Amino acid sequence: MTPQEIEYMEIENYSRLQKIKQENGKQENSYLDYEIKVSKAKLSSLGVNVEDITLNE
Repeated sequence: MTPQEIEYMEIENYSRLQKIKQENGKQENSYLDYEIKVSKAKLSSLGVNVEDITLNE
């Protein structure tokens, strides 16, 4: 898998997680929050600015 493919997959994963969180509304989900943090860390390590792709809450 190329670095570009890995980056694309991580962006897609982060996007899905954000959509799930948005649909949850005010419902607390510590596992989802953790997965979002991990996804952000992976994207940051790949040099992706997550601020540009983060949904507004």
